[in-house]
Amino acid sequence: PTLRRLSHYLLAHYQKGSRPVRDWRTTTNVAIDLMVYAILSVDEKNQVLTTYIWYRQHWTDEFLKWDPAHFDNLTQISLPVESIWVPDILINEFVDVGKSPHVPYVYVSHHGEVQNLKPIQVMTACSLDIYSFPFDVQNCSLTFTSWLHHIRDINLSLWRQPELVKFDRSVFMNQGEWELLYILSRFQEFSVKSSDSYAEMKFYVVIRRRPLFYTVSLLLPSIFLMVMDIVGFYLPPHSGERVSFKITLLLGYSVFLIIVSDTLPATAVGTPLIGIYFVVCMALLVISLTETILIVCLVHKQDLQPHVPEWVKHLLLERATVLLCVRDRKKYSQSRTQSLDISRQVENNDSTAKLTPYSCEDPRECGAVGGTRSTLAFAGRTEGLAALQEVLRETMAIRQLLEKREEFRDVAREWLQVGYVLDVLLFRVYLAAVLAYSITLGTLWSVWRDA
Repeated sequence: PTLRRLSHYLLAHYQKGSRPVRDWRTTTNVAIDLMVYAILSVDEKNQVLTTYIWYRQHWTDEFLKWDPAHFDNLTQISLPVESIWVPDILINEFVDVGKSPHVPYVYVSHHGEVQNLKPIQVMTACSLDIYSFPFDVQNCSLTFTSWLHHIRDINLSLWRQPELVKFDRSVFMNQGEWELLYILSRFQEFSVKSSDSYAEMKFYVVIRRRPLFYTVSLLLPSIFLMVMDIVGFYLPPHSGERVSFKITLLLGYSVFLIIVSDTLPATAVGTPLIGIYFVVCMALLVISLTETILIVCLVHKQDLQPHVPEWVKHLLLERATVLLCVRDRKKYSQSRTQSLDISRQVENNDSTAKLTPYSCEDPRECGAVGGTRSTLAFAGRTEGLAALQEVLRETMAIRQLLEKREEFRDVAREWLQVGYVLDVLLFRVYLAAVLAYSITLGTLWSVWRDA
């Protein structure tokens, strides 16, 4: 058969141990090509990228030529790759041998052009930048070079035009976490100190992560918890429900961070921006809880609570209320305090009016004393006067107790008003800090995504 006869003709006296040129000064030009089939994994911790590529290379073998007329016009034949010379082109970034299928044959044309096409699972070292995770874009290089032969023996070139290689996604599997943006190619010469130069062909594989999964599972739950923390400020500060509510939110956020800790990429050289985002959110929750505890302690009613200092009234009840537009609450509190003062004065006047007769004798008793000097009437008057004095003392004690209690209530109302104003002030400062942080974080992610 023709194939067997041609194969015997080509390999009968072939020497695969030497470079296939008749003149040793002739350079063997190897043209290479690359197509990315799939992005298998990106290991941020070990800085390893695993890809599956279709690799092609062709060169001219001067000892594998024949005349097609002598072999039934046969212009192409497949030969075992172990039987011919193959250039020692490797990838510099290799860190492990992947599970690549073995292709045992190469195609040889009658002009001596050898085509070696094979799929390769590439596990290469790559400097992964996870700062903008999950909106990150990675740029990993694959450097093809001859491990032994310098540029005078083996030179490299690109099989296709760089524009065709750049946007070729015809075989890329586009259903994974990563999407292929483009592939850049560049030829350069490499030399170590004063040694000979080596030819290198670099391919820059630029990939981008699809952030939808991480946005739904990481960012949205955190945003919801922060929104609930802001809504919690509308709970009355003098009730204890706000403290328990914010403690529950802080506990829930801690559990959330424990759950998502395995999802975040971990490296020893840097921290992703989303990790900083979670830490700052936790800090904001702690600050919110601290502010709530401060306000609750401030407005809590105490029996020995002192009066509000004048400088506090001036700053919070006069100046701050104007800036925060809460003057209606102050007027309401002032009118309520004035009405309580008026009612207290009326009660004091009534009590004085009622107690004034008890300071002198009853008119009938005065008349009886003036009219009669009997011993029995005098004794009855003495006993009645003692009983009235005892009632007067009890009434005065009750009056003092009520006045003291009302004074405590007025002090508690003043502190409650101060607490409300201070709560509004701190809430707006906290809200401004959250908004500024959100805008800054969104800007950083947008800049990195566009870059």
